[in-house]
Formats: sequence, C-alpha cells, structure tokens
Amino acid sequence: MPLQIIKADITTLKVDAIVNAANNSLLGGGGVDGAIHRAAGRGLLEECRRLNGCRTGEAKITGGYNLPAKYVIHTVGPVWRGGKSKEKELLQSCYREALKLAVANNCESVAFPLISAGAYGYPKDEALAVAVKTVGEFLLHNDISVYIALFEAKPRRTEAEILKEVSLFLGKDDFEIPLEKLSLLKFCNAPAAAVFNKNMRDEELERCLAYADESFSQMLLRKIDENGMTDAECYRAANVDRRLFSKIRGDKNYKPKKQTAVAFAVALKLTLDETEELLEKAGFALSPSQPFDIIVEYYISRGIYDICEINLSLYKFDQLLLGGANVA
Repeated sequence: MPLQIIKADITTLKVDAIVNAANNSLLGGGGVDGAIHRAAGRGLLEECRRLNGCRTGEAKITGGYNLPAKYVIHTVGPVWRGGKSKEKELLQSCYREALKLAVANNCESVAFPLISAGAYGYPKDEALAVAVKTVGEFLLHNDISVYIALFEAKPRRTEAEILKEVSLFLGKDDFEIPLEKLSLLKFCNAPAAAVFNKNMRDEELERCLAYADESFSQMLLRKIDENGMTDAECYRAANVDRRLFSKIRGDKNYKPKKQTAVAFAVALKLTLDETEELLEKAGFALSPSQPFDIIVEYYISRGIYDICEINLSLYKFDQLLLGGANVA
C-alpha cells in the first residue's frame, strides 16, 4: 500500500484511523491535539482519562467519536533539544508504534500529522524525512495506506523557479547530456557486434523481437521474475497499491500513469536505459526540461533506488510522488 503526502485538515479525513500528536497526559492541548479533541467531542476526552497517559515514543488507541475516522491513535513525540537527546529514535518509535496499533486493529488506512514539528520544535524538514523513511520501511512488510497530512500549504513556485533550484541541486552538467533514443539494441541488452553478428542464433533474434512487442504489463512482470522478486515485494517497494498492481497484472494492455511506471523502475532497480524502455512501453519518455524527469534521472543514473529519498526530493520541488494509491 502506498504512502502519500497531502495537504489536508486531518480531522476531516475519511480513513480508518487518524494519529494524534498528543502530550503525555492525553487530555488535549494545542495545535493538532486540540483540533482533534474539539472535532471528536467530549467522549474522546473521557476515554483518554482512563488511559493513564502515554510515554514519549509510545502510542495508545481510542475510538474516533464524532470524527470521520473510526479510531484515534495517540502518540507522544519528542521535544526538540538540538538532536542530542534521542529525538530521532523517539520520533521513529512514534510512527512505528502507531502503525503497529493500526494494523492490529485491522485498519486499512491511517493518516498522520507531522509529529513534533509544531510546538515541540522538531525541524520540519527533518521531521518529514523521519516520517517518510520510517513509514516507508514499515510498508515494505505491511499492506496499509498511509497519509501524511500537512495542514500548511507550501507556496507554489513557477516552473522557472523550480528548474533553477533543481539546476543548483543537480549541477549544470546534468542538463547537457541528451537522453538516448531506444533501439533494438536495448531490447536485446547486447552490444551492437553481437546483434549484427551473422552467427547470432535465431532464437536470440526472436526473443529480441518478442521483447519489442511487449506491453508495459508484460515487461513489468518479466522483470519481476528476472529479479527474483515476488509481486508483493515489487509493489511495496514501488509504493504502489496492491489493487492497482492487480489491475496491471490482469490487463496486458494497461497504461499506468508516469509516476507509477517510474516507481516500478525504481523498485526493480532498472538502469536508466531499462527505465526509458519501460516508460516507452507506457507511452512516456524522460525529458531534460521537466523537473520530475530530471530528479528521477539524477537518482537512477547514480544507482540510488531509495524511493523514500527520491520522493522527498520530488516533494521538495512540488512534483508528483512515485507510486500512489488505486489510481493509474
């Protein structure tokens, strides 16, 4: 199941559980904590009184009462003290313990605020990095949809501003290398001399031609088998919803969205050439003028396949994230 970063008021989300960034008393407070208590009503406070508080890094669950969510999972984040008081470890524990409670209570979807990034002073960029990394690791072994709901919107930037930032991030040289066009050589995955050698076996040529006629779905499934992965390992590593993967597997002519196709390339650790080939099967190509494509090429060309790290960079530059929910 996927991880998505969204702009939303967490008290309005129709998910199985929302997470409350609570204080140790669990009796309400300011910020997200106060907003959740006000939206849920007095019943939430009465149940929280019976829980005898919660220690930092741990989590407890209650009903959702007047909220759209069935449950509220309360977790207490660390106060930022400069990063030398195990703040990161405690924040990681908040996300892990809350997710464990969600799974134990058969939740299929859960939404988090950015824990400790408000009054507790945890730097927002670092808090988001911890959240994405910790949730991403959990999702490699569990099927649950997770949202990180950010209440404040980032100021929108023009494409020119984004490209300027990306150019500084990547370095000018990255823009001067044109993307190569696909050819039969890429399908064969062999040097030119081997392709045109008169002694090349007929079955190799037939295989090359068969690969050329593959659909996106067929190539994806072949690559999964060649990598020795299970379906679940692949769609989880790609941050893709299980139901969406089932649609792709069941329809050989399925056309995914670009961020979905790239997500599978990252999950399979494809080379840049192989990534372009997979994208072409879905009707896409990487462009040296698009921020999304530049960031993707930057990571793949350097053999960096950490989808959490790539998504953080995409989020920073206001781009769509890799993977996603039950959409193409």
